[in-house]
Amino acid sequence: MLAAYARNVNPDDPFSALSVGEMPPPDVPDDWTRIALTAASVNHHDLWSLAGVGLSADQCPMILGTDAVGTTPDGDEVVVYPVIADPSLDDETLDPRRTLLSEHYPGTLAETVAVPAHNLVPKPKGWSSAEAACLPTAYLTAWRMLTSRGRLPEGGAVLVQGTGGGVASAAIVLAKAMGARVYATGREAERREKAAAIGAEAVEPGARLPERVDVVVDSVGEPVMEHSIKSLKPGGRLVVCGVTGGHAPKIDLRHVFFKQLEILGSTMGTKDELAELIAFCEANDVRPAIDSSHALADAGAALRRLASGDAFGKVVVTAS
Repeated sequence: MLAAYARNVNPDDPFSALSVGEMPPPDVPDDWTRIALTAASVNHHDLWSLAGVGLSADQCPMILGTDAVGTTPDGDEVVVYPVIADPSLDDETLDPRRTLLSEHYPGTLAETVAVPAHNLVPKPKGWSSAEAACLPTAYLTAWRMLTSRGRLPEGGAVLVQGTGGGVASAAIVLAKAMGARVYATGREAERREKAAAIGAEAVEPGARLPERVDVVVDSVGEPVMEHSIKSLKPGGRLVVCGVTGGHAPKIDLRHVFFKQLEILGSTMGTKDELAELIAFCEANDVRPAIDSSHALADAGAALRRLASGDAFGKVVVTAS
């Protein structure tokens, strides 16, 4: 079968570790099933894997990808929940043994994907496979950040740091659909214009907002931390899901304790939250923002597009 995989890992030149070619179909453990891929989306997790973050050379070759939409042997169209954990837990993300597809088990950038049968959720009705493939990582992460972690109040305000990335664009789309006032920072005028087009009031990085916000959604980290803290209203919540700009910020704790702020980490979401996200999107006619679509044979181009930093919205891979 055709697949995009890490042949090895290379921190200095990640793309030198990437191959797109024939691989044997994945094994199917007990209680797992195979699906025929129709679409997937790429994430920074794939780029980190190529660089050896969370993936070691002795685990290679490893098929990349966490997100997938496909067809079961019975012909059902499904979305894959990519967290492999104890399904009996109320929150799979807190399982210390949890892993994602493409870490210990082959990932989703392949014509055939093996996944626990428990991890399949019906595809949203009327959606294309490309749209549905955007949900399991970026949109699920943003949903959890806004809901169970961020506790966005009705009629609240949100700041999304670093607009353009998958989680950031997802947070704008979802927060707007939830009735929030949404502000988004962007380095370039073009990216700010695109953020405005999907519902945000775009501002320059570090700029003072028209109001202080209830929730900050941050996947950037170090460069925006001071701005995030200052932008929160008393009792507000900074929810962090990534550190693409650096992991060791300086924090003025006086703002944190005096305004009684919360700084919260967030990773992925539960299968139930994925189902809630899909139901919300269907009920509110919410569609993901897609930057570009590439054939599976051109998965390298999709990953390079993601790595360029120029993408706005999700980068999608489709199977023939």
